[in-house]
Amino acid sequence: MVAAMTDPILAYVVPTKDRPDDLRKLLASLVVQTRQPRQIIIVDGSDPVIEPVLAEFPGLPLTYVRVFPPSLAKQRNAGMAALRPDITVAGYLDDDLVLEADATERMAAFWRDAGAEVGGAAFCILNQPVASNNKLTGLFLVDSPLPGRLLPSGFQSQIPPLLTTTAVQWLYGGATLWRRTVIDSFSYDEWYIGHGYLEDVDYSHRVARGHKLFVVGEARCYHYSRPIALAREYTLGRQQIVNRAYFVAKLGGFSKAALAWAFFGQALTNLASSLRRRDSAGLRRFAGNMAGLLSLALGDRRQIGNYYK
Repeated sequence: MVAAMTDPILAYVVPTKDRPDDLRKLLASLVVQTRQPRQIIIVDGSDPVIEPVLAEFPGLPLTYVRVFPPSLAKQRNAGMAALRPDITVAGYLDDDLVLEADATERMAAFWRDAGAEVGGAAFCILNQPVASNNKLTGLFLVDSPLPGRLLPSGFQSQIPPLLTTTAVQWLYGGATLWRRTVIDSFSYDEWYIGHGYLEDVDYSHRVARGHKLFVVGEARCYHYSRPIALAREYTLGRQQIVNRAYFVAKLGGFSKAALAWAFFGQALTNLASSLRRRDSAGLRRFAGNMAGLLSLALGDRRQIGNYYK
């Protein structure tokens, strides 16, 4: 790497919605960081507002931004708009993350040595769930054994816990920091409404076309994500189709034939998961896949917004 950055000035943006207990755990982990960020921006889409929780952490450099009605991409953009002018690296933390005590310090060390070609870097999520990567998902171009890759179908391979710093082609949205010049040049696409399925792949892959992306294995955290509500599985299945089609059409460079093949494989995988687990979650997601494909066939590409948890 060349043209390394001077000591970075860090900020975190935390979009949140109706999860005060999760937010408390995240903020408690930020209190004990061996290096403190310069600014922590809480973008609140909760009802009622989350401000009383913030009052419990007077030692943190908190900035409060209200966005209601909530939408993840919109909240992320609003948070970055509130950055102090001296911030040089900033990123997003999900409100249900917990950082190891030295995570910010180790992330700052990465950015201190990063050349100008580096655009984004993610924390290593130690408890990141990894779905079974088998011959079926590889055959259908739904996944790959290589972590963090964009496939010809427009699907992305998973990012498992990477304990050494690793170059990737996309980054998850809720545990990632970006160079300030990237933040000033790119915004999240607010077409992705609600929970924003694939909005992080969209953003990070646009950045990756001109910058390098990494997962920093030494900067570690935990993600205590809640399970998807059973009643939301159908909507997620629709988003898997409609949002993916939007992403592929928007960014280009992918194979339409490979996308169609991957859609078939994704639906088949969802159906098989219900048979294997003997529950209705995968079946509901499969039904959503079928509804999404019908929408595309009828030319209906409207956004599908919802929250899963």
